[in-house]
Amino acid sequence: MKRRILSVSLVFFLLASCSGSKNTVTTQKKIIPNEQSFANTITASELKTHLTIIASDDMEGRDTGSKGQKKAGNYLIAQYKKMGIPFPKGAESYYQNVPAEFMNKEYDEHLPDSENIWAFIEGSEKPDEIIVVSAHYDHVGMKNGVVYNGADDDGSGTVALLEIAQAFQKAKEQGQGPKRSILFLHMTGEEHGLYGSSYYSEHPLFPIEKTVADVNIDMIGRRDNRHSDSNYIYLIGSDYLSSDLFTICEEANAKFTQLAIDYKYNDRKDPNRFYYRSDHYNFAKHRIPVVFLFNGTHADYHKETDDVDKIEFDALSKRAQLGFTIAWELANRPTRIVVDKSGN
Repeated sequence: MKRRILSVSLVFFLLASCSGSKNTVTTQKKIIPNEQSFANTITASELKTHLTIIASDDMEGRDTGSKGQKKAGNYLIAQYKKMGIPFPKGAESYYQNVPAEFMNKEYDEHLPDSENIWAFIEGSEKPDEIIVVSAHYDHVGMKNGVVYNGADDDGSGTVALLEIAQAFQKAKEQGQGPKRSILFLHMTGEEHGLYGSSYYSEHPLFPIEKTVADVNIDMIGRRDNRHSDSNYIYLIGSDYLSSDLFTICEEANAKFTQLAIDYKYNDRKDPNRFYYRSDHYNFAKHRIPVVFLFNGTHADYHKETDDVDKIEFDALSKRAQLGFTIAWELANRPTRIVVDKSGN
C-alpha cells in the first residue's frame, strides 16, 4: 500500500483544533448571580408603572377600608400572583382581616373593616425564621372631593415592596432563594394610628420569637429641604435593638448603593419622633430589631399635591435596592442577628 503523508500545515491545524476544543470545555464556568444582579432588577421604569396605578385618582386616596384602598389591594395581589409569590403558609388568602372594632376601640373614628395584605417566600434552610419587609398601602383618602393620592406617602414604599419581592422571587427561580423566609407585609390603617401593624403584632401569623427583623419602608420617593439632591436616605432605629442590624445596613449601603446615610432622625431626642410614627414601631415594641427607610417630609406631605409627577424614580429605585440588600443579608447570613440586651 502507498503511504499517505499529511502536510505539516494540516497537522498543525488538527492539533490546534483539538487543543482549542479542550480549552473551551475546561474554561467555561457557570456564572452564579449575586445580590447585586437581583437588586438591579428593581428599576425606575417598573416602579413608575406600579405607582402610576397605585397613586391614581381611581384609588381615591386609599383611605382605610375604602373602596379605593380595596382596589389598590386587588392590584397588589394580582401582581404577587403574576410573579408566582403565594400568600403565607397557614393563611387562607392574601388578606389578614383587621376588624373595625380593633381600630375603633381607642379613638372614635368609625373606621370600617380593612385588611393587611401579605405574600411569602419560604426560606430554603431556616424557613421558620422570618424577615418582615413592610410598607403601609393606605393614605388619607379624599377631602372636599379632592383626591389625596399619596404617591410618596406611602405609594413609594408600597411599590418598592413589590419590586423587592420580585427580586427575591427571581433569585429563588435561579436557585438563589433566601435561606430564611420573607414575609412581605402591606399594612392598613397606618395613617389613623398604625392599626394594621398593631393588629399583626398582636395576632402574628408567625411566632414573634421567630421574627428576626423588620425592614420598614415609608416615603422613599422624594427629597426634603435639608438635601440639595436625592442621593441620601434617612435610616431610623437600626442601632436601637441590634448592633448587628446597624452594621448590616452600613455595609450593604457601602457595598452597593453608596447613598449618604442621614441619622438626624435617629436621635432619640428628635422632636419629630419618627421612630414612633410608622409601622416598624409595633415590631420594635416586641423587641424585634427594625430599620426604617425614609426620605423625610416635604411641602406636599399629607397634601393633595403628593402626586406621581413629583416622584424621583431614580432615587426611589436606589433606595428600594438598599432595602432589598439589607433584607438579603438578614435572610442569608449564617447566624441570626443578635438582639442587644441593653437596646430599647
